Amino acid sequence: MNSVGEACTNMKLKYNQCFNSWFAKKFLKGDGSRDPRTDLFKHYQHCVQKTIKEKEIPIEGLEFMGHGKEKPENSS
Repeated sequence: MNSVGEACTNMKLKYNQCFNSWFAKKFLKGDGSRDPRTDLFKHYQHCVQKTIKEKEIPIEGLEFMGHGKEKPENSS
């Protein structure tokens, strides 16, 4: 699947390939060391955020998504 922006697609594919390799060859075999692709992900994330702003894609309701954030409770 392509990324939200054409400029980000190559970064997404490269990150996915690297992550899948690390996950299968290291993590699933008990090596809990930090994923060395963190910087690659940050570059991809920045590209996606820039594209979302440029295309004015509404992201309301997605604020809860992301590392360390929980979905807010519905009070009704």
